[in-house]
Amino acid sequence: MKKITILCLTILFSFSMLANISSSEREILVKLYKATNGNEWINKWDLSSSVTTWYGVKLLNDKVVSINLSNNNLIGEIPLEIVKLKSLQELNLYKNKISGVIPSAIGDLNELRILNLSFNKLSGNIPNSICKMVNLKSIELYMNRLSGELPSQIGSLNQLEVLSLYNNEIYGEIPTSLYSLKALKILLLNSNKFSGRLNPQVASLSNLESISLFDNNLMGQVPFELEKLKNLKEMNISFNMFSGLVSKDLVQLDAMNMKMINDKGIAVLLNVAMDKNKAVVSED
Repeated sequence: MKKITILCLTILFSFSMLANISSSEREILVKLYKATNGNEWINKWDLSSSVTTWYGVKLLNDKVVSINLSNNNLIGEIPLEIVKLKSLQELNLYKNKISGVIPSAIGDLNELRILNLSFNKLSGNIPNSICKMVNLKSIELYMNRLSGELPSQIGSLNQLEVLSLYNNEIYGEIPTSLYSLKALKILLLNSNKFSGRLNPQVASLSNLESISLFDNNLMGQVPFELEKLKNLKEMNISFNMFSGLVSKDLVQLDAMNMKMINDKGIAVLLNVAMDKNKAVVSED
């Protein structure tokens, strides 16, 4: 009798372990595993075991809320079905070998807080649907091959604190809506192909602590309004085509002292006199 009781309890426990996630969500995870060459992962999943044992997966109330497979040798593409994980709050695939594009319907993940697809081989545009993800606090897509323009409605992400897109091939002007991101603390757009001017509305980013626009094609006057960013600790806007007067305070704040590229392709250094309203441009 005792053996039968133990057997029943074992079966019941096993069933409860397998019943903690819907078959549809489990199947989506399996698609991710197969689409990214799961057999070659560093930390593999045993597909015959409960999802609760799968590396990097967290569940809450029987729903997948986090996938963190950073630096795990994922090779392949992100399956389109991943956008059906409606409760997902974190998607972290940092430093793998993922190619292809970001799913165009990624905006359907409207509970997502953290999106980190950086250090992969992704190409194509940043989907416009990303602007629907109003709960996002961090977007990290740096070190990929992304191109196209930054979505014009990026400013709708009013909880966003981190926007890190450096080392891609993103072009066009910085959308005006970006300057309405009041919660933004880190803005890293360096080593892309951004053009146009840096809007004086940058002063609206009152919580900004770090900004890097290094190595782009931005031009025109460096906004003196940058001095209004009292929380700013790090800045690098050098190796653009900015020109005109620059204050002493801004030059000292910039990591490379406002070293620019002029219209002849020559590096020039903005040397600033003690009077912050005067600047002398000299070739370096």
